[in-house]
Parts: sequence; structure tokens; C-alpha cells
Amino acid sequence: MLTPATTGGSPDRHRLVVLFGGVSAEHDVSCVTAAHVLAAADRDRFDIVPIGITREGVWTRNDAAIAAMAEQRALPDHLEPVGTALQPLAAVSEGDLPVVVLPLLHGPHGEDGTVQGMLELAGVPYVGSGVLSSAVCMDKAMAKVVTAQAGIPQCRWLEYRDGVGDRAELEARAIAELRAPLFVKPANLGSSVGISKAHDAAELTAAIDLALTYDEVVVLEEAVTGREIEVAVLGNEAPEASLPGEVLPGAEFYDYADKYLNGTAGLQIPAKLTDDEIAEVRALAVSAFTAMRCSGMARADFFYEEDGRGWLLNEVNTIPGFTPSSMYPKMWEATDLPYRDLIDRLVDLALARHRRRSGFSTSH
Repeated sequence: MLTPATTGGSPDRHRLVVLFGGVSAEHDVSCVTAAHVLAAADRDRFDIVPIGITREGVWTRNDAAIAAMAEQRALPDHLEPVGTALQPLAAVSEGDLPVVVLPLLHGPHGEDGTVQGMLELAGVPYVGSGVLSSAVCMDKAMAKVVTAQAGIPQCRWLEYRDGVGDRAELEARAIAELRAPLFVKPANLGSSVGISKAHDAAELTAAIDLALTYDEVVVLEEAVTGREIEVAVLGNEAPEASLPGEVLPGAEFYDYADKYLNGTAGLQIPAKLTDDEIAEVRALAVSAFTAMRCSGMARADFFYEEDGRGWLLNEVNTIPGFTPSSMYPKMWEATDLPYRDLIDRLVDLALARHRRRSGFSTSH
């Protein structure tokens, strides 16, 4: 039987279940993130249980990671989920400590509301946004609809859904309205997986073909010439924004290799902006977080056209990268919230959200 957190205040110790891996194309990124979180989490406060999900969707108790923590050995950079196979709900139910789940599952089947829905049904508190927010933020097309309704500025874009409408007509419209070069992205994926920059009609066709191998919905966006500025947001009903950071791509654009393989991208934290610019982008980040009904944490990514339209929201990421060198924790570190304390704050926010939602009436 699951032991969710108590509703009247949290005890000194919790079982922190760290979920990582997953069946998406972002499996490796998730494993790297989990390795660092497991190494940094406060073991005096948390009984830490790493649960890996294989590429085939099998949940496993990661005995190797547990042994490394017990012996105070460094965790490997690539933490593969191996160990005892588990049923999903059994994976978070061991022992008698109240449980909090920290999902570090990037991409579909983890960041998109699916795991969040399972945890809601189980009555277990978890870090991060709920089902609706997770699903909408994961789907880049739906996210753009929501943020447009909220009046948050963004670049020009089009959506293509495989098998719906005339694709040739859509491609011609994209070239005419968005103009080359333009970006093509799978709607439901992150870490720049499946993204292409199309410089002409032929490349656009190939880019859509590639994106469709990852998802049935594709987003086409104009190429924005501007600075890439990110802001970390933390909170529930009263979210706060960090100092902004700037990404300095080492490639033509900030792609998967630039982020995770080559190490060529530069990071400037805090970003070199005026006080007014910093205040404006922080306010926009909180507005996007609120419009998308996020909870706990999110990273809001912007383009900044200094001599054009100003701030343009790119996307909101509900489970951002969480290694010590990732933008989200580094921006909070620059805002005087260290990595370990950030993990504690996120757990506290998860417990607070769970207590609030547990108090709603179920009668009629």
C-alpha cells in the first residue's frame, strides 16, 4: 500500500523516489540528470530510492546506484537502469516513510502528464507540474495556442498534423509566410531532438519527414535573429523568477549535439541585460508559468530581438535539465539558491501542492 505524505505538515524524513530513464529519445539526458540529483540530495532528510525506467518501459529498482550511495562513491555520468524489475506503483510503495516522487523523465511518457496522472491516481505527491500543465507544455503547438490567448508575444508559426490537410499546400504556405530559413520541430519532444533548420523547400520537406518520425504533429517556426535568454521559475501559487541566463550556441543553432555532446555552447549567467530588460523578462517568465498552470518548477526560454519585437517566448519546459551545469540550477545559484537547497525547495513545494489538492471536497 502506498504511503503518501501526511496532510498536516511534513515529517523530518521522506522517501524521495527519483524516476529517471524512460522510453523517449531523451532517455540518456534523463539518466545524466538523475545521476547528479542522486549525488546531491540531502541524505539526512531523504531516504533516496532511484527507480530507472528502461528504454522498453520496464521499471527497475537501481541496485547499483543504491550501493554507490551507501558506500559514498561517485555515481557514473550515464546511469543505466538495471536491477530488480518492478510494477510501477510498487516502485514507490516500499517502507513506511511518506513518499515524494521526483520525476526526471524528459520527453514523452514522463514529462507529458502520463506519469503525473498515474501519481495523481495513487495519491502520491510529486515534484513539478500537474497533468494538464505537463501535457500542454510538452505539446509545442498547444502551448503556443495557450500563450497566444494569454497575450504573451511569440514568433510566427504554423502547425502540421500528419494526414490532416494538404501537406504540399502547408509547405508552400510556410515558405511564403514564415520564409526560409525556418525551424521544424516535433511537437512533443525536447532537448532539440528531431529539430531541423530548413533553408529551402527541399530541406523543409526533409525536415518535416524527420520530425514525423518522432511525433504526428509538427511545428514550423520562423527563424528569429535574436539572443537566446532563459529564466528559471520556482513556486506554486506565487512563483518567483531567477536572474536570466543567456545561451551562446556553438553551432548554427542550439541543437542536441551543441547541448550535450560537443560542449561548444556557452552560458552567460546572469545575462548581460539592463535592469529594465531583466525585470521585463522575469515578469514574462512568471506570466508564462502562470498561464500554463505550472507548479513547482519550469524554465521559460525566450528570444530577444533587441532592435525588433523585443521578447518572444520560445517554450516553457516543465522538467528542465537538472545537472549542476544545467541552466535551471545555475540560474538559481546565481540568484542565491544553491543546488541542494533547490532540491529541498522543490520537495517542499510538492508537499504543499499535495496538501492543498488533498483538501478539495469529493462529495456532491
